[in-house]
Amino acid sequence: MTEKKTKISYEPEADVLMLEKGTEPIEYAEEIGNFIVHFTKKNTPVIIEILEASKFLNKAGKMMFQKNGARVKVA
Repeated sequence: MTEKKTKISYEPEADVLMLEKGTEPIEYAEEIGNFIVHFTKKNTPVIIEILEASKFLNKAGKMMFQKNGARVKVA
């Protein structure tokens, strides 16, 4: 079984990071906080949009460098 590759794109004017896992038709989408998840008819997520992506990535990056209050090196 071959695994589908995830396509990643960024729209700087809207500050939206999009992760596309498949090409199946989208049936509906749900907004969960700063995320919009697009689902197929079988409830499989195929696209995830991260709104305010720069803020999200900045916060995620800071979290990677901290663990229990100590700085951790990231390779």
